[in-house]
Amino acid sequence: MSQGELNDGGLLDIQPSELRFAFELKKQSLCSFQLTNKTDQCVAFKVKTTNPKKYCVRPNAGIISPKSSCDVTVTMQAQKEAPHDMQCKDKFLLQSVITEHGAATTDITAEMFNREPGKLVEEFKLRVTYVMASPPSPVSEEQQEGSSPRSSTFEDGAQSLQTQDSAFAMILKLTEEKNNAIAQNQKLQQEVDLLNSEVNRHHMFFVVVGAVLAALIGYIIKKSYY
Repeated sequence: MSQGELNDGGLLDIQPSELRFAFELKKQSLCSFQLTNKTDQCVAFKVKTTNPKKYCVRPNAGIISPKSSCDVTVTMQAQKEAPHDMQCKDKFLLQSVITEHGAATTDITAEMFNREPGKLVEEFKLRVTYVMASPPSPVSEEQQEGSSPRSSTFEDGAQSLQTQDSAFAMILKLTEEKNNAIAQNQKLQQEVDLLNSEVNRHHMFFVVVGAVLAALIGYIIKKSYY
């Protein structure tokens, strides 16, 4: 019989009605259940556990609007030892009560769930069971030898990417060498131009000096005749 059938006349529908954790040593495990408000009024709920240090419940309390649902996640902390025969004695208690429209989660108090005459407070116990975590799927000999088509395709793709990377690196290197050669040629051309400018400047100096000397010698010789 499903939880929906059990709770036909209740405030909340709980699915699933049992918390099943995939048990694996030294690893956290989580499971979730859904609460559905079957009424036309707001319903407040609170989740309690017999072992609060072992489990973390989020949210552990809340308010569900009419015809709405709320997902609750329970996380079991990593365990160092497995229980005997994988049997768990932990239990969870879900309490629910009708509340005022517009109430917020911060308005929830422990007193809201106290049983009083004329007040409907529903309680439902969720049992905890452990199931062994699924072991990793075995690797076939063909996969180990790297002969599977998928592995081969991946390797071919990786080799192709490596080839493309090598070609791209070579192009970058050649481009850099070309740019360096151009820069060196430009620098040499500048030095040659500067040298030519110096040579021309010195050449003009000697031409002027030669002309002055020639004129001076001519003047001396002419004056000696007189």
